[in-house]
Amino acid sequence: MPRVRRYAARNVIRRLRLSLLCLLPFLLGVDRPPGLVDVREIRTWSYADYTRVVVEFDQEVELEADPTVPLSANPAAGMPERLYIDLPGVWVGRRYTEGVPVGDGLLQGVRLRQNTRTLSRLVVDLDRYAGHRFFTLRSPDRLVLDVYGEPQKKRASAPPANKSDPQSKSRLSMATRLLSTVVIDPGHGGRDPGAVGIGGIHEKDVNLKLALLLKKRLEARAFEVVLTREDDRYLNLEERTAIAESAKGDVFISIHSNASDNRKLRGIEVYYLDQDDDRHNVEVAARENGVKPGQVDQLQKTLARLRVAEASRHSRDLATYVHGDLTRGLAQNYSNVSDLGIKTGPFYVLFMSSMPSILVEAGFLTNPKDAKQLSDDRYLDVMAAQIAAGLGHYRNRAPKRAARGEGLSGEGGL
Repeated sequence: MPRVRRYAARNVIRRLRLSLLCLLPFLLGVDRPPGLVDVREIRTWSYADYTRVVVEFDQEVELEADPTVPLSANPAAGMPERLYIDLPGVWVGRRYTEGVPVGDGLLQGVRLRQNTRTLSRLVVDLDRYAGHRFFTLRSPDRLVLDVYGEPQKKRASAPPANKSDPQSKSRLSMATRLLSTVVIDPGHGGRDPGAVGIGGIHEKDVNLKLALLLKKRLEARAFEVVLTREDDRYLNLEERTAIAESAKGDVFISIHSNASDNRKLRGIEVYYLDQDDDRHNVEVAARENGVKPGQVDQLQKTLARLRVAEASRHSRDLATYVHGDLTRGLAQNYSNVSDLGIKTGPFYVLFMSSMPSILVEAGFLTNPKDAKQLSDDRYLDVMAAQIAAGLGHYRNRAPKRAARGEGLSGEGGL
């Protein structure tokens, strides 16, 4: 019997075993209590040893830093190993009583049921499990559960993993990992044009053109390159970073173009992940994340719950190399390049990646000079060449620093 069909059949049995407490509200015909959060959608993305589960709500849900509870398999009851998350104040009713089959060799499926009148329970049925990562996001409000599993061919010989740490899956730490695979993420796309600049130039088009040029330059330096999109298509933030994680990227480069109500503002910026309340940084983060500036504070609270210290330090080093080569190289070819420096910002697309990550703002489409340069293929190719040079220097120097336990700033090792 196909895996998905078997999962559906087992779900029939599980539903018959629901406790009277779970069924009583429905048997009595009790209506939905007022003031509860509704579930909009469940989405999953599956790869060889990594699956992302996203549950979207119609408003914010207050949850612990990581409310995920692992449960061992119960063969006698026909229950596999599983994870569950209790969702207080959430109403799902009967919508997902059939479950959401996955059947990707890692997850059997996802179930969401009304446990009490004011509490729902998310259950992830597992085939194999090495660890997980949990976080919440805003605009729209959603929870993200990343489930990692050891590759099947390694399961027999692999030592037990620390299941509370997703970095314990079959990847080296950032300090010892050699740089070979670069994930390039051209921001926006499809129905999301990003910033619209002078002459109707769309950010999504500039981002994609620069990303494709960067891919060629990196491949010439013997990097393996993965693009989150290679044409004009829409991808949400979960999809972008799921692609990066599944590709086992060593670094993540997000490509964007800036915009401002101040038409005089121009220049290149390179961001890495950190918590910062500088007004301009927050405004840029809000625009790229698709939230209001006032909601970035909540984003920073989310950041505080994540283990970003290691990624942030390596991302800072990566930003330093890329920014240095980018600004010096452009200045040798163009006399009017404006450098706004290296900055920090709480970007969703950066902290959703577990690898060193930077976001390059190539210039302001709302400034006449920057818009003209960003419309010039030769300028974009020089920019791509210099970003690639920075990545080359980061690759060549990082292993030596890591061996000594040092960062670029001479600080001690992690």
